[in-house]
Amino acid sequence: MKKQTEKILNLFIRYFSLLLMGIGNFYVLYKILIPLTTHIVNAVLLIFTDTTLTGNVIYLSWTGIEIAPACVAGSAFYLLLLLVLSTANIKPVVRTKMVLTTFAMLFFLNIIRILILIPMTGANYFGVIHWIFWHLISIVFVVSIWFYAVKTYKIKSVPIYSDLKYLMGLIKPVKKSKRKKKHN
Repeated sequence: MKKQTEKILNLFIRYFSLLLMGIGNFYVLYKILIPLTTHIVNAVLLIFTDTTLTGNVIYLSWTGIEIAPACVAGSAFYLLLLLVLSTANIKPVVRTKMVLTTFAMLFFLNIIRILILIPMTGANYFGVIHWIFWHLISIVFVVSIWFYAVKTYKIKSVPIYSDLKYLMGLIKPVKKSKRKKKHN
């Protein structure tokens, strides 16, 4: 009974944490990711050219680049967090490593994505390229990172489904008593 209580408490904490992280349109994620992304992109650009950083806008000689919430892919980070936290039977240490690994990978790929797009700003085709990167390539990033994490950490359970299956197993159907008829 104690193990079952711990498992239910763990399940509650995982989903409650997801709920908290989603409050305020990913406020916590953006509060961390926007300045971090802005400063790292600026640091990389400083290797190649002079920049001026004001808030979350990086000014180059030919344009200004605003690192907006959409640029940092907060929803992609949340999706990875959802996948990791909604997967059952992962030890807390492994779960923490998974979150850190998947976030680091997505962060690195997102920085590269931004750096690839910067030289294209102002070009006629920028809108199309940006849309492709934002919608299609970001999906490929998240799916690839998730599959990598599943393989690396040897995950056997399915997000959400495994938790639902466990909860359904706790609800035992009431069996109808069968009456035996006596034949005379």
